[in-house]
Amino acid sequence: MKPLDIAFVTETYPPEVNGVAMTVGHLVRGLKARGHRVSVIRPRQGKADAGNEHELALPGFPLPGYPGLRCGLPAGGHLARQWKHRRPDLVHVVTEGPLGWSAVNTARRLGIPVTSGFHTNFDRYSVHYGLGWMRPAVAAYLRTLHRRTRATMVPTAALAADLAGEGIAGVRVVGRGVDTHLYDPRRRNVVLRTHWGVPPGGLACLYVGRLAAEKNLALIERSFAAIKARHPNACMIWVGDGPSAKQLAVDHPDHHFAGMRLGEDLAAHYASADLFLFPSLTETYGNVVAEAMASGLPVVAYRSAAAAELIEHERNSAVASPGDEAAYIATALWMLEDRERLQGLALAARQSMLPRGWEGVVDSFERVMQEAIAV
Repeated sequence: MKPLDIAFVTETYPPEVNGVAMTVGHLVRGLKARGHRVSVIRPRQGKADAGNEHELALPGFPLPGYPGLRCGLPAGGHLARQWKHRRPDLVHVVTEGPLGWSAVNTARRLGIPVTSGFHTNFDRYSVHYGLGWMRPAVAAYLRTLHRRTRATMVPTAALAADLAGEGIAGVRVVGRGVDTHLYDPRRRNVVLRTHWGVPPGGLACLYVGRLAAEKNLALIERSFAAIKARHPNACMIWVGDGPSAKQLAVDHPDHHFAGMRLGEDLAAHYASADLFLFPSLTETYGNVVAEAMASGLPVVAYRSAAAAELIEHERNSAVASPGDEAAYIATALWMLEDRERLQGLALAARQSMLPRGWEGVVDSFERVMQEAIAV
């Protein structure tokens, strides 16, 4: 397709560490590699952040409960001046904060095609922060924004069906990719396992992600207790940070807390473990599931989001019905019963991720852009 001028509006962007920032970073790099001109409008990531030629950094405020992340302030006037000076072919709104809303309003007023991405179930998060009474209002807020864009891009067919059922037109499945060169079983590191305290022949269970209530970490604690009772040489490794980190460390002084890990270091943590525990029910996707599987690390998850699309039960990993905690724990124990079976699952997990690179995701994004511009 001919090169386009695309404006991404997002509250989070690399080097910030989260699934949305990572996804947007891959899309922007992929589109630039295809000759498109891409600009990014985002909140400042620190007092010294002045942006650059391709990144406009605007004022924002800290996002409650997410240290290091900021929510953008409304910037309709600023965006209008910029887009009148250099009109983009399309505006893509990644996040639904005040900055995203002002971008949708401004693009519509100027007659610029605008699309959106649905990345986070903020309405589900509210339940875990004592704000369950706000869930209907939060859900209505999110859906209203997406109804005002020409297309809403989502990672899975299941999420597309859910949003379409709620009256959002133009939902398109774009998918998510995984870097199979970075996440590779060959990064397995015996020295790292020793650092974790895993004895020869021992088992390393891993969690990677935000250490927060919405990730259902209590079920990981119970699952590992059951694993430890049956496999005394098992170790639990936590990678990530968040509001639950301190209490988890107090409750489990025998667990290993690795903190935030990035790049090849993170990839080595995945590849050096034996089982990935991920019982979250608030994901729109869950990039860590794909990263673990690409690393040759079998996953135990609920049949939801990425796990529902990527996992072939008992072939390349295993799933339990959403909310069935007894089944989740039983599945984790089953996977560890037979080392040979576990190795077979690990190999199959890796093989199933090899065709899922980011090129196909960028292809899908381009197709949706063409549709939106042609409307």
